[in-house]
Amino acid sequence: MISGEVKLIDAAGTGRQFVATSGTEHHFLIDDAASNSGPKPIELIAIGLAGCTAFDVINILRKKRQEVTGYEVKVEAEQRPEPPNVFTKVRIHHVVTGVDIAERALEFHLSESKYCSVSAMIQPTAAIETTYEITPVEPAVSVGV
Repeated sequence: MISGEVKLIDAAGTGRQFVATSGTEHHFLIDDAASNSGPKPIELIAIGLAGCTAFDVINILRKKRQEVTGYEVKVEAEQRPEPPNVFTKVRIHHVVTGVDIAERALEFHLSESKYCSVSAMIQPTAAIETTYEITPVEPAVSVGV
């Protein structure tokens, strides 16, 4: 079971700043655009999607014995203009850095269609577009002693 809670910081004030606590006891601030002292809840959904797919893809790359030296996932989401402002289009861009990364090893579709629960929750309202780039690096050279 996934659990968590949010507590309003200043009940007497007018702000909407909360301390969020995950079920695993991690704490962070969430806020609105007016105060801007933490991410908005909807931003956490987009970041959660990036994290979820990143976990899946790095696992796949490692299982395929790819020599990854760096990896990042960027995400952008468009929202419906009227409430509820659900995502309508999401762009996910993977940047994989490594030695001889095989393009065929980049099985993003497995994350989107099978493994990533965040993706499964977003897909009913949003088209997800996935792009990637591979940045090659030279293998480390061993110097004999």
